[in-house]
Amino acid sequence: MSKRITIFHGSERVIEAPEFGAGRRNNDFGQGFYCTESEEMAMEWAVSSLRDGFANRYVLDAEYLNVLNLNSPDYTILNWMAVLVRHRPFSLGTPVARRAKRFLIDNFYINVNAYDLVVGYRADDSYFDFAESFLNNGISVEQLALAMRLGQLGEQIVLKSRHAFSSLTYEGFSTADKEKYYVRRKYRNDEANQRFHELLASEDDGLYIIDIMRGGVHNDDPRIPRSLPAQGPDHDGGRL
Repeated sequence: MSKRITIFHGSERVIEAPEFGAGRRNNDFGQGFYCTESEEMAMEWAVSSLRDGFANRYVLDAEYLNVLNLNSPDYTILNWMAVLVRHRPFSLGTPVARRAKRFLIDNFYINVNAYDLVVGYRADDSYFDFAESFLNNGISVEQLALAMRLGQLGEQIVLKSRHAFSSLTYEGFSTADKEKYYVRRKYRNDEANQRFHELLASEDDGLYIIDIMRGGVHNDDPRIPRSLPAQGPDHDGGRL
């Protein structure tokens, strides 16, 4: 693991001093400061159709941080799903979905608040829909793993502890032009949606959440995909 890494936070404002304890609790990995190693991705996250944004740049001294990398081969896509359903609200319109949420938390959840830093997929826009479709037994776990790579969303790096915040140094910012980066963001999302619908049109005999629950599948089952990193723009697969 690199001792010092440069990370970026996309925002509608310049943030020179990120505040520990701020932010929404129902983000992907709970409350924290969400960043990426890709400046281009931070630019996309920063803009909307109505306004420009900022890619805030920081250097993180990660030498003594306790890191949970959900995209390492030590974990599966179901660990990521369990963390996601624990923190973000899902549409649980069926008994299967309600049972699935409890099953994932009981069997695959990892306490992200016990770590200084968490690395994992970002469930943005259509990517959240992919996860919700899996929870509602609409796609298999294999299709979910493939879907999370569509559009090359990349990884997010989330600071969770006071120790992590104290290891962060502000370096400046770049302005993200909405005319450029909102188009890129929308294209990435639209492309992922199109490829996902193509994926749904193909037959799949893989494991669905109902099969996983009925079979009592565990994390060491070789049929469960490992959560290998998704590639994003200017991203080398992660060094954490």
